[in-house]
Amino acid sequence: MNTRIFPYLCTPVRGLRLPNSQLSTPNFQLSTPNFQLSTFNSQLSTLNSQLSTLNFQLSMLYDFDHIIDRTGTNDVKHCALQEHFGRTDLLPLWVADMDFETPPFITETLRKRVEHSLFGYTITPEELWTSVRRWLLDRHGWAVEHEWLTFIPGIVKGIGMVINALLERDERVIIQPPVYHPFRLVPQNNGREVVMNPLIEERDAEGGLHYRMDFNGLERLAREPKNRLLILANPHNPAGIVWEAETLRRVAEICAAHDVVVISDEIHGDMALFGHRHTPFASVSEAAAQCTITFGAPSKTFNIAGIVSSYAVVPNAALRERFFHWLEASEMNAPTLFAPIATIAAFTPEGEEWRQQMLRYVEGNVMFVEDYCRDYLPQIRPMRPEASYLVWLDCRGLGLDHDALNDLFVNRARLALNDGEMFGTEGRGFMRLNVGCPRSVLHQALEQLRTAIS
Repeated sequence: MNTRIFPYLCTPVRGLRLPNSQLSTPNFQLSTPNFQLSTFNSQLSTLNSQLSTLNFQLSMLYDFDHIIDRTGTNDVKHCALQEHFGRTDLLPLWVADMDFETPPFITETLRKRVEHSLFGYTITPEELWTSVRRWLLDRHGWAVEHEWLTFIPGIVKGIGMVINALLERDERVIIQPPVYHPFRLVPQNNGREVVMNPLIEERDAEGGLHYRMDFNGLERLAREPKNRLLILANPHNPAGIVWEAETLRRVAEICAAHDVVVISDEIHGDMALFGHRHTPFASVSEAAAQCTITFGAPSKTFNIAGIVSSYAVVPNAALRERFFHWLEASEMNAPTLFAPIATIAAFTPEGEEWRQQMLRYVEGNVMFVEDYCRDYLPQIRPMRPEASYLVWLDCRGLGLDHDALNDLFVNRARLALNDGEMFGTEGRGFMRLNVGCPRSVLHQALEQLRTAIS
């Protein structure tokens, strides 16, 4: 209590004795206003939070709560359930596209072109590369030259193309699991051996999960003459890590010193969350620029994967000549009619506004999952992604083996998520959850999981 404000209550009066009830009354009378003030402050804080949320919702130009019926569109997320999970009655939260409507300004631009109703051969418009260069500079501070750029018909396809263009049959590919499974499957299916440099798992003081790269292991593998290519997920998939510039510089030093080419898959680079910033691998040093083929696309950010609008950036002239010539020889560098149209429409100020609103909604979904798991599913610990709409769920607290964990999610909870082990044995006990969906769908999924576990 502040004696300068209430001196009469803190100075004893000699010879005066009061009943206990009378002694406690002033304290009670004082504590009541304090309690009321505390309650008022709490209510005011809640009101401010509600007003902030309301203001955000009012400022939203786009409705991410709207549920889109994808029936009849042949989407993988629904139509491949039987093939991958053995049943069709599942809530699909697996394939890495979003259930948000493709931005209307992209749809409208495509519609205008469709109305022309003549879909013959087309050239690649110069505006495509102007848009990509401006976007990379404005978003990520990376100045890209026009001649560094080419179209590729998809990033996974691009990995296979680099392998066949640059690697001999007996040369190997390095990956760092747990990591996006085509990094392993594409080289193997193209007859190349894959060698592993697993990420190092760590825990912080609160028990939160983190990963870091094993530079010693990478250096050891890079020294091997037959290990010629590293495929890097930047940002990382499935854990959503935004790699720091210093980490990327160290990778570049190792790879450049041992003549290892790096494919940097940066398809999630425009989806950094919670204040994080994506760093293009080739931008961190001259060594990085000279050993890298960077892949990017608007497809994840603007939910247009089916349009196929990927591109490659290759600063090194010798590397560029080899790869671009291989693409040109089979006309693999020619975009489809709609790819440039959709990309140009996406990489605009209007696209930036939509991107920002989408990312705020995804952040809300991530926090919703965190809160729900903390309150109702403490055995499951979500790793907060620094980028993308994919949440890496640590389910090892459930104490289930691989088959039992899959049975829980698929047959009991009726959910389709990506099994963590598909990203490597290091992913055993994990599930990858796609939160790029309306929050009501996410809530339904977590409720189904809670019911299955209880």
